[in-house]
Amino acid sequence: MFDYDAELRFYRERFRAACAVQAGDRVLDVGCGCGQTTRDAASDAVRGSVLGVDVSERMLEYARGRASERVSYLLADAATYDFGGAFDLVISRFGVMFFEDLIGAFGNLRRALRPGGRLALLVWQPRAENEWARVVPEVLGGEFRDESPFALGDQAVTRQILTTAGFEEPTFTAVREPIYYGPDPEAAYENVLRLREPQALLDELGTVAAQRARDALRATLADHETDDGVLFGAAAWLVHTRRN
Repeated sequence: MFDYDAELRFYRERFRAACAVQAGDRVLDVGCGCGQTTRDAASDAVRGSVLGVDVSERMLEYARGRASERVSYLLADAATYDFGGAFDLVISRFGVMFFEDLIGAFGNLRRALRPGGRLALLVWQPRAENEWARVVPEVLGGEFRDESPFALGDQAVTRQILTTAGFEEPTFTAVREPIYYGPDPEAAYENVLRLREPQALLDELGTVAAQRARDALRATLADHETDDGVLFGAAAWLVHTRRN
């Protein structure tokens, strides 16, 4: 399983601070994955509670194995699940871009919040602003496939989605931190090949072309090695709003 928490290590504290979880908050973490953001929120909600929700049972199993106090996990689709309207804060680190019906899904998250409750999101800026999302597919010789990770990258689009769903005018704060693929090029190579888009691109190539692409990928990862590991440029938005 790819270690997304490691990949996003440079975003961890920035997102945690931006969420500004208060001591008594009831927090919903959407797309919680392996639970790092859920546990961070619980550490700050010292008299509150945090519910992490995800559609991956495998990731939730991992999260449950590291559960802390005031944390629970739920296998559910946050776009449609009835959360009951009791939360003070909904958070998500790169977990809300994939809904098929974005307005409907955010309408459901609005209903999960008490009146005046907050929404704090970390979402990718457009693909063009993210080196990791441009370079790897280009090196593998394929066309860009899945644009869903960047569905909220355009501020005007995201603003319209959120306000239509019943939230106040959102604010956007740009964050530029690298993503981490591994401590060295070989580890990074193994990690990148666990990702869905590179796998799909390589699967379409013949034996000779696939080997050529793999060699090019190794060389590119080596070019991105730093003292902090193999890093690629990335850009995200911190998005804040409240339920109307």
